[in-house]
Amino acid sequence: MAERGQSGLSLNRRSALLASLAAGAGLSAASELRAARSTGGSPASGTCLTPRSAVARTQYGPVRGYVEEGVYIFKGVPYGDDTGGPNRWLPAKPPKPWTDELHTLAYGANCPQTLHNFRAADHTFLQQWTDGFLGEDMLKLNIWTPSLSGHRPVMVYFHGGGFSFGSSYELASHDGAQMARNHDVVQVSVNHRLNILGFFDAAAIGGAPYEDSVNVGMTDLIASLRWVQENIARFGGDPDKVMIYGQSGGGSKVTTLLGMPSGHGLIHRAAIQSGGGGNIPSAEQSRELARQTMKELGLRPNDIGALQQMEWPKLFAAGTAAATKINGPAARGPSGLGFPASGPPRVGWAPTVDGKIVTLRSYQDAAPDVSRNVPVLIGSVSEEGMSYSQNPSEAEWRQNLTKSFGAEKADALIAAMKRAHPEKSIRTLSYGVGGYGQRNNVQRMVRLKHGQGAAPAYQYWFTWQSPQLDGQCGAWHTAELAFCFDNVRLCAQGTGNTPQAQAVARKMSTAWANFARTGNPSQPGLTWTASDPQRCQTMIFDDRCRIEDDPNGAVRRILLT
Repeated sequence: MAERGQSGLSLNRRSALLASLAAGAGLSAASELRAARSTGGSPASGTCLTPRSAVARTQYGPVRGYVEEGVYIFKGVPYGDDTGGPNRWLPAKPPKPWTDELHTLAYGANCPQTLHNFRAADHTFLQQWTDGFLGEDMLKLNIWTPSLSGHRPVMVYFHGGGFSFGSSYELASHDGAQMARNHDVVQVSVNHRLNILGFFDAAAIGGAPYEDSVNVGMTDLIASLRWVQENIARFGGDPDKVMIYGQSGGGSKVTTLLGMPSGHGLIHRAAIQSGGGGNIPSAEQSRELARQTMKELGLRPNDIGALQQMEWPKLFAAGTAAATKINGPAARGPSGLGFPASGPPRVGWAPTVDGKIVTLRSYQDAAPDVSRNVPVLIGSVSEEGMSYSQNPSEAEWRQNLTKSFGAEKADALIAAMKRAHPEKSIRTLSYGVGGYGQRNNVQRMVRLKHGQGAAPAYQYWFTWQSPQLDGQCGAWHTAELAFCFDNVRLCAQGTGNTPQAQAVARKMSTAWANFARTGNPSQPGLTWTASDPQRCQTMIFDDRCRIEDDPNGAVRRILLT
C-alpha cells in the first residue's frame, strides 16, 4: 500500500486560463473530443487523451486530469498537506495553494504500512493487488466523473485493511471509471493515515496541539468529506447527495464516521460491506499504549521531536510490540479489525473512544443518533473465511470447529451447511463459517439501526460463486467489489467476466448507484425492501437476484447458541 506525490508539472498561465474556461463552460468529455478532432487537435481514434477541458478549479488551485473513454479522471488530488515530520499526529492541514495547473494524472502515495505478501499467488491473482508506493504526503483522493458540470450523486469509497494497511487503489476493483461511465455518478476514493501514524495518542508526549492525535486517521476522512462538500460541484457532483461506503475495515470506517459529530451534514447515505462496528479501545487504554511504546523506544516521555523524525518501520515495530505485551494472545473477532467482538476492548491501530472525536462504539453498542436520518445498506459475502491455502478434509474441518465451538455445535453446523449447500465441496463449505459469522454481525447492525425508527436499513448477501480455481473459492472476502463497482471485465481474473457475472454486476452496481441517488437501492424488476430484525429481508446477489427473509437463517443461528 502506498501513496503518491504530485507531479508538480504545470502549463503556462495562458493554457491554464483556456483550460479553466473550457471546464467552466461545462463541456462534456465527448464534446471536447469532437471539438479537438474538428481542429486537428487529437486523432479520431483516441480513447485516452489529455484535452484542455480536463481541468477543474478547486479552492486551492486548478487540477488537470485526463479523459478515457468519455470519463474525466483525476488521480492524486490533494485534500490535505504533507503529514510527515513536524505534522505527524497533528490534524490534517489544508493543502498549500498553487497557481499553475497541477497534473493529477497518477495515484498518490499510500500510508507507510506492511506490504502485501505477493507469494500468496492465488489471492494475488483473484484480487489483482498492487502496492503502489509509500510516503507520508498521502492525503490525496481520486475522482471519476462523466462531466465537470451537473449535479450527480457522489459515491465516496473508503478502502479496507482494518485501520492499519490498504489503499484507495490496492485492488483493481476500486477503479471508478465504470460507475461514472455507466451510472452517471461521481466516484471518489480516498487515502489517509493508518496504523501508528493515524491512531497514536501523542497528547501526553507533545501537549495540547496533539490532543486529537489518537484519531487523526478518522479526522483525515472528515477532512476529505469537507473537501468533497466544498469542491465536488466543480467536478459535476452534488454536495447534498454524498454516499460513503467501504468494505472490511472500510466498513468499520463508515460506521465510525456515522457516529462522529463532525460528520453530521457531510453524509447522506452509507453502505457497510463485510465489516462495521468494532470493540475499539478507551482513551485510557490508548494512553497506556503510548506510554509503553515510548518505553519500547527508550525515549523520554515528552520527546515528540524524536518520534516525528523516526523512520516508520522502527516506530511501527515498537508500537506493535507494546500492544502485544498489553493485550496478550487473543482470537480475532468477526469484525475484521483484530479486536474481539465481545469482552474488554484491546489496544491497537483503530479509533479510540476519546469522548470528543469518537463518542461511542458506533454500531457496536448503538446506532448513533447523529446519523439517525441517514439510510444504510449493510451486507456481506458467503465465503468470508476463504483462504486458499486451507483445504481441510471433513474430519479436519470437524476437528477445527470442535476446538472453537465444542463437538455438539461443530456437528450441528457441518450438518446444516451440507444440507443448505449440497453442491459445495467441504473446502468451500469450510470457508463459509466466517460468512455466517459476519451475517450475524450484519443482523446485529440492522437491529440497532431499525431500533431508531428513523431511516431504513437495507440488507444484502453476496453469494455468487466465482468459476476460477476450480470454483472452490466461492464468494471470498472482497469478491463483491468487482460487482458493485461494475468492474467484472477489469477484474476478470476473479470473475471470469462470464455473462453470468456481467448480469449480476449490472444489477448490483445499479443498486449502489440508485441508493446514492435516492436512498433506495431498488430498480425496475428488482424491488429491494428495507430489513427489520424479525423478517431479516435480504437481497441475495447471485445468478438469480432476489429478496428472501433471512436466507439460511437456521445455519447462522447455530453460531449464536
